[in-house]
Amino acid sequence: MPTLDLTRCQLSYDVTGSGPPVVQLHGLMSDRAANTAGGLDLAAGLAGHRTVRYDARGHGRSAAEPVAGDWAWPRLAEDLLHLLDAVAPGEPVHGIGPSMGAATLLHAALARPERFRSLTLCVPSTAWASRRGQASIYRKSAELVERHGLQAYLRAGRSAPRPPAVADRETHPPRIAPGLLPTVLRGAAATDLPPLDALSRIGVPTLVLAWSGDAAHPLSTAEALRAVLPGDALHVAGTPAELAQWPGLCADFVRAVESDEPVESEEPVDPVARRARSGA
Repeated sequence: MPTLDLTRCQLSYDVTGSGPPVVQLHGLMSDRAANTAGGLDLAAGLAGHRTVRYDARGHGRSAAEPVAGDWAWPRLAEDLLHLLDAVAPGEPVHGIGPSMGAATLLHAALARPERFRSLTLCVPSTAWASRRGQASIYRKSAELVERHGLQAYLRAGRSAPRPPAVADRETHPPRIAPGLLPTVLRGAAATDLPPLDALSRIGVPTLVLAWSGDAAHPLSTAEALRAVLPGDALHVAGTPAELAQWPGLCADFVRAVESDEPVESEEPVDPVARRARSGA
């Protein structure tokens, strides 16, 4: 499997298929394999595309060193841009990513919007005001791992309620080496999305996918992003069946962008009305 050497990191990635390039990311403590098992391999429906999948630094097969700042979202965005320059030089790509992956895409698109043809942002995580509470959880989790070990952290996680959309999915342990996990958690605790007025400068067509019943991925973040980014539709999954529609929604969106069809209005739409249309 190919790798890319970066500062304090070696990214593991794969490229499949041929055609317009797509890059798929994953969330915190996940990896490529867990994306597939968890129903978040949204590039699966994109036949006729060259798809790049990779494990973020310290996740899955990607090596890293214990420097907390390396898991700040702007740094992960730099990793992504270096990878794109290596595997798709000069080609605008379709970016797809959940949670940490969505945050990485937003930072990367803000830094270099010309690198992206479209963005599919899935289950955006806590941000701005809601990030403070999540940051505290990450810091306490890091201390728990250090004091009592990985099994204590896993036992605590089992008691947390799961979003209805993934209620039928098996959980998986962190795709991070236990010795590195506290560092990664502290890095995640210290990062956030850019302000909304900065994000509003991203002119890339955007699809937003969210699910309900998840305090770590609140609908408030998805609604705020939908209001300032180009596009209109916000699709909210409340059941496993609705989650299963996401690869098709993503494929339709990407193909519409490529064909220059009107994808969505760029005018902000009232979030309550938008959620009513999407069945949330």
